[in-house]
Amino acid sequence: MTVTRSDTLEAALARVFEGPLVDRASWFALTGGEPLFARGDPADTLYLLRSGRLGVYRPDEADRPHLLGVVRPGEPVGEMALLAGTAHTATVVALRDSEILALPRDAFFEAARHEPDLMVELSRLMILRARDDRAGSAEPSVFGFVAVRPRPIRAFVERIAAAVIASGFTCQVIDHSALSSAAEWFSRVEDSHDYVLYVAEQDEPAWASLCARQVDRLFLVGNALLTPPSNLDYRRGRSDEVDPVDLILLRDPRMRSPANTRVWLDAVNPGRWFHAVEGAAGDAQRMARIITGSSVGVVLSGGGARAYAHIGVLRALHQANVPLDFIGGSSMGAVIGVGPALGWGDDELERQMKRAFVQSDPLSDLAFPMIAMTRAGKVARLLEAAYGDIDMADLAIPFFAVSSNLTTGGIEVHRRGLLRRAMRATISIPGVMPPVVMDGQVLVDGAVLKNFPTDVMRRLNRGPIVGSDMSQARGVDPKTLENPPSWLKWIISGAWKKGPPIVSILMRAATITTDAELDRSRADTDLLILPQPEGMDIRDWKSYDIPVAAGYAAANEALGALDRPVEALRRAPKEAAEKTEAA
Repeated sequence: MTVTRSDTLEAALARVFEGPLVDRASWFALTGGEPLFARGDPADTLYLLRSGRLGVYRPDEADRPHLLGVVRPGEPVGEMALLAGTAHTATVVALRDSEILALPRDAFFEAARHEPDLMVELSRLMILRARDDRAGSAEPSVFGFVAVRPRPIRAFVERIAAAVIASGFTCQVIDHSALSSAAEWFSRVEDSHDYVLYVAEQDEPAWASLCARQVDRLFLVGNALLTPPSNLDYRRGRSDEVDPVDLILLRDPRMRSPANTRVWLDAVNPGRWFHAVEGAAGDAQRMARIITGSSVGVVLSGGGARAYAHIGVLRALHQANVPLDFIGGSSMGAVIGVGPALGWGDDELERQMKRAFVQSDPLSDLAFPMIAMTRAGKVARLLEAAYGDIDMADLAIPFFAVSSNLTTGGIEVHRRGLLRRAMRATISIPGVMPPVVMDGQVLVDGAVLKNFPTDVMRRLNRGPIVGSDMSQARGVDPKTLENPPSWLKWIISGAWKKGPPIVSILMRAATITTDAELDRSRADTDLLILPQPEGMDIRDWKSYDIPVAAGYAAANEALGALDRPVEALRRAPKEAAEKTEAA
């Protein structure tokens, strides 16, 4: 949902800023990249944006700026903190040259006494913004594509625009021929289209610089097999609070999988990165979904052997033609989720999971419990066989895994580096497997602190989130704990291969989530799937079919209850219906 101002609010604001208190209001201009105010600053002024665009930012857990939304002309800024009497909770930065009117706090409250409509409409706006997790600001709608490779990118951008239009939106591509146009022309084009895409080639530095100052979000488009150019600073002078640029790496269709991404990430330090094949319609459609806020992110929770249910969920999503544009997870959810990111189909995912877990008894290398119940050597060999030396940054679909950092007490989000190392960290259940040490940090199972990391996905994806959560699915058999087998019977029966009953306790303890945390995580989803695999233990790696069937059934039930496609779940029902009919 995009929150927009009402005519009543606009009229009330006009009367305040242009009426009897006009002498109390001040006018000033901000250049692109200049902050209006910073998070933590006192809220002593009401601002009204007259022209330009402002970006609203808040730092994420890694202290990187995260774009919450865009403020457009005619909208107020800073009213929530002003009325609440608190400091600003976000940083607001000019995305382009902007003109702003400012009214001091005391003058605002004086005006409010004579303009009851103002307080009513501001209250309405704040309620809508509070309900909308995008801070009530408009979604980005103006995007720039700047080539950082010799080969032109215009055809690629045109394919994205065509996919946007095919989704039922209006879209305009603007190239260097508009370099001499007046500012009013740009504003008219942006106001008359749902989305505007600026495209600049590598040999158009002046136009590229203008594009960077004009857009809500910027994509650099390069070629992974080429060396990044030395000059990538298209946003010179912009505040550090501004979101990092995004990166798109195009590759030749003959190149089966991405490579060399790490070099580009070191050079660009992008907020997000995407891989696309030259001329591939599917990749252009995926970028169109990302631009229009229709991209689908899938989050899979931990849950030990019960997390096999996610395999059934993914199968149901594929059969329903739900696109997987972002994937992330914790613990076993991450291990399963990385399959589609690697390009594995449903059959290949099933084959790999059965080979690694059903047939191999991954926790059977028991050890004297100095640090953990197992040596994890078998797990490490299985991960190396499955992933080799693949770098996470080279995955075709954006993917993340979460581990818990015992050194800092926070979570670690893995998006680049050796895939097998990240997978080893995210499944390192304390007491069951030894921790992983990375860069001096001690990492254990992601489920310890963040079993269902939907908030991480929300920072990457503005579109719908599909979540499959096993957090509260029963996973410990009380009979096993009340009447544990003797050592001799335990060994003779072969049950030792999945670890002693204490492993169930440790695994379940690691995946328990507080009600408050669980509510927050589930609130971030637009489609919540809750598989209920009955009759299996959390460490019962041989019981494959039961959880897979449970996940498949739960996903189909959730999908069947929808009134519109998954891609449209972030839009208001009426808007979604109109776009679907147009498409």
